[in-house]
Amino acid sequence: MRTLVKKLIPQNLFTTIEPLGHLAEAVTLSVLHGFPAHGLKVIGVTGTNGKTSTSFMIHRMLHEAGFKVGLMTTVAYGAGLDIKPQVAHMTTASVPVLHKRIKELKRQGVEWLVLETTSHALAQHRVWGVPYSVAVMTNITHEHLDYHKTFERYVAAKRMMFEMTNKNRKGLRVGVVNADDQNAETFASAIANPMRYGIENGDIRATNVKLSADGVQYDANVEGKNYHIKCNAPGSFNVYNSLAAVCVGHALGLTEEQVEKGIAALEGIEGRMTRIDEGQDFSVIVDYAHTPDSFEKLFKDLKPIVKGKLIVLFGSAGRRDEAKRTVQGKLAGQYADEVIVTEEDDRDIDGQEIMQQIAAGAKEAGKTEDQDLFLIHDRDEAIKAALNRAQKDDTVLLLGKGHEKDILRNGPRAAELRHLQQDDSNPERVIAIHWDEIAVTRKLLQEMQRPSSE
Repeated sequence: MRTLVKKLIPQNLFTTIEPLGHLAEAVTLSVLHGFPAHGLKVIGVTGTNGKTSTSFMIHRMLHEAGFKVGLMTTVAYGAGLDIKPQVAHMTTASVPVLHKRIKELKRQGVEWLVLETTSHALAQHRVWGVPYSVAVMTNITHEHLDYHKTFERYVAAKRMMFEMTNKNRKGLRVGVVNADDQNAETFASAIANPMRYGIENGDIRATNVKLSADGVQYDANVEGKNYHIKCNAPGSFNVYNSLAAVCVGHALGLTEEQVEKGIAALEGIEGRMTRIDEGQDFSVIVDYAHTPDSFEKLFKDLKPIVKGKLIVLFGSAGRRDEAKRTVQGKLAGQYADEVIVTEEDDRDIDGQEIMQQIAAGAKEAGKTEDQDLFLIHDRDEAIKAALNRAQKDDTVLLLGKGHEKDILRNGPRAAELRHLQQDDSNPERVIAIHWDEIAVTRKLLQEMQRPSSE
């Protein structure tokens, strides 16, 4: 039905009325399902980057502290440590799926839920009726303007979660805000009890920060409580992610020991700085980074500690923010020794055109095609090329897909129909192919390690 409506209604009008349709669906289904989220205490995590990692850290910390806690993120969902992979290309599930999973979690005894929440879900009112008790903002940078049209509307959509949290008189009405983000006060001003964290700014700051290839360590002081944090996820961005978790733990009354042990208990997150070791003499890392901000932070952290060359492979999704492609290419060109541009999720857009947009940025940064810039559309072949180019002490970064279990490619009539509005459900335009970046890379590395039969 939704697909038919999209075909019949002009795009501008559909964009205007679509949120109202989702709101009607959310209200109707909430009533029919008996308000499934009623009685839950929900911790919402939003932002451009770091949502999933922060959600996992908060969830594991609460689980280790004895809370009956569930998790719903881009990567996975479940209760306690019984976590199932999330396959769909959607961070916050559709209303029917969201309600189904919430009811399932409640049947398992869940009292707290850590819910990764996107700007799309907020703008479309898909989380109407969710009783947010704590709201967390990781950061706000350039992303999803293909949908929101302006940065101001994107920020306003994210802020809605803080407004919802503030209206929940039965909740804690706590807002955890990244004080080093330029939009911090927009969020802090929307909540009764803001907690501002950061490295440069904020009431709760990370000090004595130590970065390594294995993780981050730092100290933090919150209202007289001294925390000594060890986080097993590397990168300066994980100082911020884990510090947000510290704030949540403090707001919920956890002891210093519970916070410290809880964050340290999380060994890793699939597709987030996942190292793949099959005995090769160079490093291979798979990460979900797919925005200019996440690129820059990741490159800045890794470049100084890479002994050999930094080889970066990535693409950019079709039907998503086009403006970021050249920026991503330029950043990769500035920091990486070699750049390999490939497909990410073309959908029904011309993948060659996407690659050329990225390549233009890399060339602007000084890269030369077929010397230190390579365009290989087939992602499997591109990864193979990246691994074959790597030598001892090099680092290969595979970015953009992370945990995802499919890749969206052109359907048989993509070129003919791509002038129409986005519709991933039409197999004539978009085909979902099974994809597992970690498994593909691991297999290729194993094949490289096998001795020649000759």
